Amino acid sequence: MFHVVQYRPLRLFTQTSLSSLSLKLMLSRPVAFAQIWKSWFSSHSLVGNKNIILMGPPGAGKTTVGRIVGRKLDCPVIDIDDDVLETTWNMSVSEKLQDVGNEQFLEEEGKALLKFSASGSVISLTGSNPMHSAGMQHMKENGIVVYLDVPTTVIMSRLKSMKVDRIVGQSPGISLKDILQFRKQFYKRWYDIRVLCGGDIAAEVVAEKVLNAVKRYQNSELETFISTRSSRSGRSVEKDSSKYFSDVVTEGLAPDGGLFVPERGLPKFTAGEWQSLIEATYIERAQVILERCIHPADIPASKLAEIIGTAYGENFTCSKIAPVRHLAGNHFLLELFHGPTASFKDLALQMVPHIFAYCIPRSCNYLVLVATSGDTGSAVLDGFSRLHDIDKQRIAVMNFFPEDGVSPIQKSQMIGCQKENAWSVGVKSDFDFCQTAIKQIFTNSDYTGFLTVEYGTALAAANSINWARLLPQIVYHASAYLDLVHQDIIPFGSPVDVCIPTGNFGNILAALYAKMMGIPIRKCICASNENNVLTDFIRTGVYDLRGRKLIPTFSPAVDILKSSNLERYLHLIAHEDGQLVTQLYNQLENQGHFQLQKDLLEKLQQDLVAGWCSEEDCLATIHSVYSTTGYILDTHTAVAKVVADRLQDRTCPVIISSTAHYSKFAPAILRALRIAEINQNPLSQLHLLNSYSPLPPVHRGLLETLKKGNEDHQVCAADMSMLMSHIETLIQNHFM
Repeated sequence: MFHVVQYRPLRLFTQTSLSSLSLKLMLSRPVAFAQIWKSWFSSHSLVGNKNIILMGPPGAGKTTVGRIVGRKLDCPVIDIDDDVLETTWNMSVSEKLQDVGNEQFLEEEGKALLKFSASGSVISLTGSNPMHSAGMQHMKENGIVVYLDVPTTVIMSRLKSMKVDRIVGQSPGISLKDILQFRKQFYKRWYDIRVLCGGDIAAEVVAEKVLNAVKRYQNSELETFISTRSSRSGRSVEKDSSKYFSDVVTEGLAPDGGLFVPERGLPKFTAGEWQSLIEATYIERAQVILERCIHPADIPASKLAEIIGTAYGENFTCSKIAPVRHLAGNHFLLELFHGPTASFKDLALQMVPHIFAYCIPRSCNYLVLVATSGDTGSAVLDGFSRLHDIDKQRIAVMNFFPEDGVSPIQKSQMIGCQKENAWSVGVKSDFDFCQTAIKQIFTNSDYTGFLTVEYGTALAAANSINWARLLPQIVYHASAYLDLVHQDIIPFGSPVDVCIPTGNFGNILAALYAKMMGIPIRKCICASNENNVLTDFIRTGVYDLRGRKLIPTFSPAVDILKSSNLERYLHLIAHEDGQLVTQLYNQLENQGHFQLQKDLLEKLQQDLVAGWCSEEDCLATIHSVYSTTGYILDTHTAVAKVVADRLQDRTCPVIISSTAHYSKFAPAILRALRIAEINQNPLSQLHLLNSYSPLPPVHRGLLETLKKGNEDHQVCAADMSMLMSHIETLIQNHFM
């Protein structure tokens, strides 16, 4: 058995440039950096305990990077190929492969790993080690596995320059590209940390990225959350009161009424890191982005991969999940309606229930409360109904929606999505009342405490006030930009504008976050309907609800006057001044308005422009776009199209978020297309749309839900005590 107890240089190497791998060794760096790392790792007992295990395909640079990391940490460096396999076999790896063949080679390689032991070392695996399950399990028991994720096209180029045309496991008739793709499933199974490595990146840079990634892995304390209303002095709180990702997913709303945000902001990706994702699938992009936003102490990479795979698997009607389609001119549509309930909410709410189920403690039941202006309700109900049975026993959902403030199809869909752990309640009021009521319930400590003591049930939120709702939305904005690059519409680095129909500010906030993380978004265009409080605010800096009444429109999902997620954006541009945010929102609550100071308005207008669309222009745009392109916009996308036409300067592409399938708003579509007299029955409306062969088909999942014909649901008055009564009744029926 091998056991490394002290440093012995295992191979002499020089400072020559490894041009075949485009990796440059820059060994004359200042000593200070290495001393910092040595000090840090020593204080955290990494060296002497855990190994750093570098994993990746052949040509990823594992050996070279491992030596640099070992030198910086002053610890042993072990190359499995040269220092374990060839020593064990007393022959070269290539000779062994030729001697025993592919299948037996993998077995012999695994056996050698099982006999190997080391501690406090940097270990570079072979490209095929991860294909032996028992060997990798043995290595992982005392190591942090770091995956050097290099794009396949880069690996192939490197191997070609090294004159390597075959690798372990490559049978006759199997291309090098195919075997490299095949191996990825094994790499993804074992890693703890992923390090993105682009094309022409120096080994020294990769080594520093490895060290930074390991530091992050070992320090979940670095990724805490604060409330948008917490003061700067509030940061010097006791460690025990820190909020982590799992906490904010579970709690939803901060105790002081604010919204949770990451204390140190979102991670930044380099241009090279984004470019390494151009060839990736949507699921692969989601995995990489969310790994950087969610600490592995909260959700390990392997579990996150399982959640993402479940969320975006068979539930979506398009394999691309969120495809980008050219509409006309410089306008592109980001289609966000291919999920089971036909709206953009599915992109988050097929994932969030599984994140929630993983993060919550097992000792308590949870009731998830939701307020919806139309699309969120059915998406939440559908998402939570897909949980495993054991999770549905301890997690239930109650969805409050304005009884007369959603489209007939939306209402039928929410009722049709009710399941054994998911219910809908119509409220005789508007969305703003529903949302405000839920916030008040969450901040009523007497009531939430009563539910916990009396029923053993805690409350949670699934609206976009919950931080977990926003993260998957960042993914599709980033992915849309990468798709334009992949389609050769633009080179990476060229700017785009995005135009988003906006009500609660969550979707457009996710685009702003994508911009902060390195996606070259120039302007975010905020598109409102006749409830245009956001348009006025972005233009003037005055948020004024005085004298405003909610106007029912053809685009009900943005029939909102109080935009919750705007608070997160104001906290950001105010340099995280929680006292200022508290002051603004207290003034809004008590006086119905607030005004931004001039410098904050200027910052806001660097990111945002805004416009609004009338009902007539919405219908006219649906008609004109269909007449010229054969494509049917839903009413919300039409609002965005109108505003984009007015505000864009045609100097760059505009990505318009198509937030719902047109068939969710059949009466308005039928009216816009001047097809026929409108029947009030939602199912009849869909059948009528389906009967017109020139039209694109209606959404399959929507049609199937409405065919169930279930119209039973609870209705209550706009009264807090009535809402609380419904909550207690549901808890008693489901959990007791």
